[in-house]
Amino acid sequence: MKKASRALLLFTIFTLCFPSSAFALKVVVDPGHGGKDPGAIGVTGLQEKVVNLNISLKVRDELQRRGIEVIMTRESDKFLSLQERVNFTNRQSADLFVSIHANSHTNNEARGGLIMYYDNRYPQSSYPASPEMEALSPKSKKFAELMLQEYIKNTGVKNQGLMPSAAYVIRMGTIPSILVETAFLSNKADEELLKDEEMRSKMAMGVVNGILAYAGNLPEEKYPDLTGHWARDPIMRMIDKGWLTGYHNRFNPDRALTRAEFVSLMDRVFKFDKLPPQTGVAKQTKAGEGIKPPVFTDLEKDHWAYNSIMKGVELGAISGYPDGTLRPESPITRGEVAHLFHMLMQASTKTDETAAATKQAEEGFTFTDVPGDLWSAPAIYALHAAGIINGYTPTTFAPDRNMIRAEIAVVLDRYVAKP
Repeated sequence: MKKASRALLLFTIFTLCFPSSAFALKVVVDPGHGGKDPGAIGVTGLQEKVVNLNISLKVRDELQRRGIEVIMTRESDKFLSLQERVNFTNRQSADLFVSIHANSHTNNEARGGLIMYYDNRYPQSSYPASPEMEALSPKSKKFAELMLQEYIKNTGVKNQGLMPSAAYVIRMGTIPSILVETAFLSNKADEELLKDEEMRSKMAMGVVNGILAYAGNLPEEKYPDLTGHWARDPIMRMIDKGWLTGYHNRFNPDRALTRAEFVSLMDRVFKFDKLPPQTGVAKQTKAGEGIKPPVFTDLEKDHWAYNSIMKGVELGAISGYPDGTLRPESPITRGEVAHLFHMLMQASTKTDETAAATKQAEEGFTFTDVPGDLWSAPAIYALHAAGIINGYTPTTFAPDRNMIRAEIAVVLDRYVAKP
């Protein structure tokens, strides 16, 4: 083989294994503060410099895992002046600059994440920008917009929006630059988020995805109809657990949940085979006892959810209608979901949360459309008291409204997180 041909072959193999986009980006990640400068101090004493470095290192690791070159302004508890950070960055011939911080405010109610960038439409004579940053202002703004979108989507923190800023590190450089304020250390709830290792990882992934989005390398959403959806994160967590699935390349989060889907889902979550019967039906319908399981006129044996449905029937968790139908493709209501979910949860955990529901009602919390004598009221109030299900509005539950697929994902997500 000629040398040129061999070189071309090697190049082709290398390109297939490591796409050019993997090496086309160089990013400077700047953990704010450090050393003698602790930055903001949290309500319980958490130092900003520690949080910044931890999240920044996670960002570095995730970007490097994707083949992106990362340069850190600091990788330890080291002090660097703002000028040193800018000078260091300017020497790197990098493509993007991201400075990572945690926020603080005199109003301890302020919370959430925001993204800062230099905007040449709002110049400050006392804080002039470099000529390069003046010219790059539109690119920095676009970078900030995409970062904000991905950061909020990944973390779920309150969206404090974009902030044109004259912060030194984002107005004196030579490449598109932004500053990420992850959350407020001055707010107790936000400080707890910043202490949490899992949340720091989510914050890091938000930053990573913001960088990838700007570079045009953000992987396509597995289900495009989840992009920007309010329940995307719990839906994806339940998909990852193997409990929920989509349809080809769509999840249909706002479509009504069918009875068959719900029963099949409950079988995956609670494993019907391992649960004790809720009525005497199971014992009566087992083979050899002379009583056959019911036959539903609208449920064929080749129905995709037949086995789960019949296990649910034997368990006593579901039943048909007086006309002999089961209506597997009909929507299931929020009240029905609450009733059945509570029944299965009790059978699975052998706990009775009716007391919690009674206590909640006694303390005066009631949904205006869920009177105490409603058949699903005990389950609704028990699950609400447990933090598993919310009302449709602060004062109503809408028990007869169809449950949508996004809502059941949130219910499951809260159930999983329940101690």
